[in-house]
Amino acid sequence: MVAPEDDDDASKTEEPSERKISKAKEEGEVAISQEAKSFIMLLGMLFVVWLLIPLMFKWFYLMSVRFVENAGQMPVDQAEIEVLLRQSGLGLLKIMAIPFTIFIVLGVFASIAQTGFIYAPKKLEPNWNKLNIFAALPNFINMKKIVESLKGIIKISIITFVAILVVKPYLGKVNLLPTMETIAILRFIHKIVVLLLFTVVIAVLIIAVADYAYQKYSHLKKLRMTKQEVKDEYKQMEGDPLIKSRIRQVRMERARHRMMENVPKADVVIVNPTHYAVALEYKMEEMDAPKVTAKGIDNVALRIKALAEEHDVPIVENPPLARALFASTELDQTIPQEHFKAVAEVIGYVMQLKNQQ
Repeated sequence: MVAPEDDDDASKTEEPSERKISKAKEEGEVAISQEAKSFIMLLGMLFVVWLLIPLMFKWFYLMSVRFVENAGQMPVDQAEIEVLLRQSGLGLLKIMAIPFTIFIVLGVFASIAQTGFIYAPKKLEPNWNKLNIFAALPNFINMKKIVESLKGIIKISIITFVAILVVKPYLGKVNLLPTMETIAILRFIHKIVVLLLFTVVIAVLIIAVADYAYQKYSHLKKLRMTKQEVKDEYKQMEGDPLIKSRIRQVRMERARHRMMENVPKADVVIVNPTHYAVALEYKMEEMDAPKVTAKGIDNVALRIKALAEEHDVPIVENPPLARALFASTELDQTIPQEHFKAVAEVIGYVMQLKNQQ
């Protein structure tokens, strides 16, 4: 028997809209990979072990030598001992503060790198249904839980296998540790730990990439919409003044972009010179009259003029004609008959200049 949720999922065949994805993000529902977090944290751990642990070893070593060499001169006064212990403790805290700070910063970065900055107060609201055992029971047995469990088993298996491969060549040297000096033992252990961490980081990176791709796919699949939901959302967007304004703005930007692409093809640009600009195209064999391919005022006019100069399109200053053509003719329309004579004179002048060149 098919569950109602399965029927609902089967009907969700449409990809989620930007609006639905944005709404889900506002509610704190985003694709995030815990494996990616693990990778970044392990990378930080590798950095700490590789660079900072030797410093800590050195500090402990120097402190030990200091205590041993000056054992006979150590203070016996309680106040002096407290000062000595306080100084030693502060030195240790300073060294330990570095890795702790690194881990905190990396933990925050691991989340922000995947989702960006998100403010989702709804995510912080208590969900009392989670305390209801019977309501939460179906969540204990679902496909997501099964996948997460399998993923955990695979991850542990891979890391264990990698760890065995790395450590195995060094097992023969373990018997020699009792004959080695303390500093040599520490260096040996440090070398193995760094190599082990480096190999695990590479393995977890591969797992993290695969997991992030899966989480992204799973998140978008969860947000899929039915055909009816798409229609309903479109109707809501049509009635939203902000959406309408945004659509108009996008359309105007696209129209302006297409218009600017026509400027290099124009035969002449008639300007005010700074407040109006009208680009005309005229193909004698194909057109009955010149056609307006671009027009604008103020900043748009300056942009048209700059494009014309860039592409060697002739620019003619004729303020009355520029204003008249701007007011009387829409884009991609031929000029009105009353402007034929004035425009013909401009085009004739331009052709004369071309012939002289």
